[in-house]
Amino acid sequence: MRYRVLGGTGIEVSHHCLGAMMFGSVANNDHEEGVRIIHRALDAGINFVDTADMYSAGESEEIVGKALNGRRDDVVLATKVHFPLGEGRNNSGNSRRYVVRAVEDSLRRLGTDWIDLYQVHRPDYTTDIEETLSVLTDLVRDGKIRAFGCSTFPAEEIVEAHHVALNRGLMRFRTEQPPYSLLARGIERSVLPTTQRLGMGVLVWSPLGGGFLSGKHRRGAGGEAFRATLAPDRFDESLARNAAKFDAVEQFAKLADEMGVSLPALAIAFATTHPGVTSAITGPRTMEQLESLLEAASLVLTDDVLDRIDEIVPPGVDTYDTQSFWKPASLVDVHQRRRPLDPR
Repeated sequence: MRYRVLGGTGIEVSHHCLGAMMFGSVANNDHEEGVRIIHRALDAGINFVDTADMYSAGESEEIVGKALNGRRDDVVLATKVHFPLGEGRNNSGNSRRYVVRAVEDSLRRLGTDWIDLYQVHRPDYTTDIEETLSVLTDLVRDGKIRAFGCSTFPAEEIVEAHHVALNRGLMRFRTEQPPYSLLARGIERSVLPTTQRLGMGVLVWSPLGGGFLSGKHRRGAGGEAFRATLAPDRFDESLARNAAKFDAVEQFAKLADEMGVSLPALAIAFATTHPGVTSAITGPRTMEQLESLLEAASLVLTDDVLDRIDEIVPPGVDTYDTQSFWKPASLVDVHQRRRPLDPR
C-alpha cells in the first residue's frame, strides 16, 4: 500500500480509500460483516475510510463507528453533509443552521470526538459559500473536524470558494471528491488542473464506473443482479446511450486479460495514476469484492498501457452522465433557464 499527503494538511492517507456507501440498508445491512470488511481493509494497510451521513440514512456511519471502536487513532475518517435525512424544511443543505446540527449527529453515530475530513457533499445554490466556509472554519477551531473539503463541485465553484476564503480570512477547502474512472474522465479537463494549481487533495469516487468496470457487466452477460436492481437502465444493452460504455468495457477487459490482471484492478490502478489524484474510493459490498479490489494496490500502469487506455476513452471524455441522480438548480429549475415573458 502506498501513501500520500492529503491536500497539504500533513495527513498521510493510503492511495486506496475504503468507501462505506454499501454498508447499511441500501446494500448490506449485516453490521457484523461490515465491521469485518472494514477491519480487513485496515489490516491490508488502508488507513482512510470515507462515508456520509445520508448513506442508508446514517446507518453506514453507525457501522463505521462500530468498526473503528478501539482503532480510531489509526484511521483517517471522512464523512459528508448536504443531503436530507428526513422530512421538513431546513433539514438539508450547506447552511450554518444545518451543518452545526449535522456534524453533531455524525459525531454521535460515528462514536468519535472528531472527524478528520468533513466534506460538503454537493453545492448548495441557496447558501452563500461564505456562510458554509465560515461554519466549517468554526468547526475546525472548535476541534470537531480537522479539515474540510467539497464533493463534486465544478471547477469554477472550487475557484470561487478559494477566493472567498482568501478574501474573508477563512479556512479553505483542502480536498475535492469528484467522479473519475476509465469510463468517466471529464474531470481531466478543468477540475483536476484546478485542484492541482490550488494544492488540493483529490479523492475520486466510482473508479469502477458505477459497476460497469466490476467485470460482471459484459455484452450478453446479463449483469450483476444487485446493480441492475438499483439502476436497470444503466445496464440495458438495448439503449443507444449505453453503447459507448459497453464497447469501452469490452476493450478494457481485453487489455486487462493481456496484462494478466482483473478488470477492477486495472480500473482502480488507473484512477490512482493521475498525479492530481490522492486516493481512489472503493466501496465493496462483500468481503470477496474487497479482496479483488486490494489486488490493485501494487499495480503500476506503464506508459504503453496508459496510451492504450487513451485510445479507448480519450482524456477528458465521459462515456456516461456521471451526475444522472443529481442536477444543479440551473438545469432543474426551468425558471432559471427561461426569460420571463414581457408583461407589456
